[in-house]
Amino acid sequence: MKQRESQKDLLGQAVRKYQESIYLAEDYLASRGIPIETARLARLGVVEEPETGHEAFTGRLAIPYLTKTGVVDIRFRSLNPAVEPKYMGMVGSDTKMYNVLDIERAGDWIGVCEGELDTLTMSRCIGIPCVGVPGANSWKKHYTRLLADFERVFVFADGDQPGKEFATSLSRELPCTIVNFADGEDVNSTYIKYGADAIREKAGLTNEAD
Repeated sequence: MKQRESQKDLLGQAVRKYQESIYLAEDYLASRGIPIETARLARLGVVEEPETGHEAFTGRLAIPYLTKTGVVDIRFRSLNPAVEPKYMGMVGSDTKMYNVLDIERAGDWIGVCEGELDTLTMSRCIGIPCVGVPGANSWKKHYTRLLADFERVFVFADGDQPGKEFATSLSRELPCTIVNFADGEDVNSTYIKYGADAIREKAGLTNEAD
């Protein structure tokens, strides 16, 4: 227990440090339609001066996994994925569900996305409570139990074969409404092109339904 608490303290310390450099990602975030204020609320940061053991993540966007008890993980996204791996995680870290605080914020329904930035876009920019997983193959059985009490789960499926298979698989376990995107598109790209209302309409969710 003490070891886990110590790890959380170290993660929290890293997140606080990286948050101070979020301005370095302002242009990148703007290109994704994510305001800097939204990034700050999600405690995103940039690894300008890495903590010990984080040297490999220098220059990357730091995406913390937040819970009621603190930071439980950080994933690191490249700001230039054309020339380096898009995502990196810490050695020994298990895959976790992102944005779990929305489970308590949500009402009778909740969304599920692939990817942290898609989840952040859905939750903070579009206004649909949402959780996420790092990729289509990252779903774990106990996640199903976390969402079992919702009357409806909206699965926002990436417009590729893994995304479609992920949505279909989830629909076998939960009362899902699958929201498909065009080939090669996802939540964030669709949001940038067409805006929040287009996605809400695609899901059949209007402002009056909130």
